Amino acid sequence: TERPRTAMAMAWRAAPRAAARLLLGRRGIASCIDPSTGLTEDQKEFQKVALDFAAKEMAPYMAEWDEKEIFPVETMRKAAQLGFGGIYVKPDVGGSGLSRLDTSIIFEALSTGCTSTTAYMSIHNMCVWMIDTFGNEEQRRRFCPSLCSMEKFASYCLTEPGSGSDAASLLTSAQRKGDTYVLNGSKAFISGGGDTDVYVVMCRTGGPGPKGISCLVLEKGMPGLSFGKKEKKVGWNSQPTRAVIFEDCVVPVGNRLGAEGQGFSIAMQGLNGGRINIASCSLGAAHASVLLAQEHLTVRKQFGEPLANNQYLQFRLAEMATRLLAARLMVRNAARALQEAREDAAVLCSMAKLFATDECFGICNQALQMHGGYGYLKDYAVQQFVRDIRVHQILEGTNEVMRMIVARNLLQG
Repeated sequence: TERPRTAMAMAWRAAPRAAARLLLGRRGIASCIDPSTGLTEDQKEFQKVALDFAAKEMAPYMAEWDEKEIFPVETMRKAAQLGFGGIYVKPDVGGSGLSRLDTSIIFEALSTGCTSTTAYMSIHNMCVWMIDTFGNEEQRRRFCPSLCSMEKFASYCLTEPGSGSDAASLLTSAQRKGDTYVLNGSKAFISGGGDTDVYVVMCRTGGPGPKGISCLVLEKGMPGLSFGKKEKKVGWNSQPTRAVIFEDCVVPVGNRLGAEGQGFSIAMQGLNGGRINIASCSLGAAHASVLLAQEHLTVRKQFGEPLANNQYLQFRLAEMATRLLAARLMVRNAARALQEAREDAAVLCSMAKLFATDECFGICNQALQMHGGYGYLKDYAVQQFVRDIRVHQILEGTNEVMRMIVARNLLQG
């Protein structure tokens, strides 16, 4: 008699040992989509650490975090003990000092366990990198150690109610008064907002356009800093999202990163890495979904035989695997370009983010379709990967903006 819900199909909720086997590659991963192919021995080692953590500390709980909207602070602090709180931050302030490619490998692995939580961790890492890279020594040593250990958590504040894709038109203002700035305005859709401790805020200190934007680091508890209601979202439910509001919020000048007017450049440089990070999270969700689909096709029977015998479904599974590998190669290529500070790095990051998030959403959605009615049940992890990955086509620059960046590069070349 066919079991309607197999142990592996329930792995991400009720069978952590089965999930561990699947995610760690002890079974079920064909060599053509093996995420460790082409990696150095060191990279394979920390990839294995990340996959093991994802399987044992994240996958068994991701459905509960989603359903109850739990921000898994203690789990993330455990991840930070493995070096995942400041992956590409310099070691002298508590970071791991790894490369952008190393970072991509880690986020892809962690995302197989819980895409929503890993995506927040990627934003946190971006914030710490900004402070590490553009902050002075006092700022680096004041903020980075507690952020790398995830004793404290960070949020990135760029988007506003009236400025999403057109970030250079932001209106949040910071007027300098002596050795302080007085900040007024609001930010929208801020991951971690209200629950995090440090806010990297882009604000207007000068005239219109990108050259009038500066970057300030705020700390929770500053007078005049408040938060909107917790948003109800389709996915990404293991991380809270709120508006961040500034009402005559007084911020010391010593909390400014870089010079006045440098904020937009800091934001864009951060987003280049952020695009690689979120594309990597998409890869992890797609990889897990391919494995779930592969398992389901071998177990589920229709018309007297396993679905795996159906040639149409075989072809679709082959297409999913091919698109996954193509996306992974593109993301890793862009990560190398960013690490090497190549001239084409920004456009390659945009291309990778565009391609990977579009293709990986398609992969997850096709995996759900292969599950039939079961795929639409919250007992099955594939639907959560679909919900969590959908927003990746919107944030860190919409995929429409990614197309604009690529086209502009081609037409100006």
